[in-house]
Amino acid sequence: MTMLLTTLIWLQLKHFVADYVLQPEWMISGKGNFRKPGAYVHAGIHAVATAPALLVSITDPMWVLAITSGEFLVHFLIDHIKAIYGHRRPHPINTRTFWMLHGADQLAHHLTYSAILAIMVCNGDFLTR
Repeated sequence: MTMLLTTLIWLQLKHFVADYVLQPEWMISGKGNFRKPGAYVHAGIHAVATAPALLVSITDPMWVLAITSGEFLVHFLIDHIKAIYGHRRPHPINTRTFWMLHGADQLAHHLTYSAILAIMVCNGDFLTR
């Protein structure tokens, strides 16, 4: 149980740093465009920063690679969908709709972390004891 809680805390802290501290304007503006590197780099930061938490608790490096690759893909797609929608229907930051969309985006990311923990629980045989 402690390992799962520690992993969750790491993922939450990692999310804040990767989404808010380490995301310059060029990354943000690159989202929603497959030809710009911003979204790829951003999702990559998330995946790479997840690996240390998993390496502490998962003994099989292939599972770590599979989970971080999945996180890369899911994070990229969540941000891509939000960016496409935001470009087509922009909402000022001071509107309820903007914050609902931002909240939905963050919820989707945090549900990804719940899925990671569920994978760890359901496949406990690869966890360190």
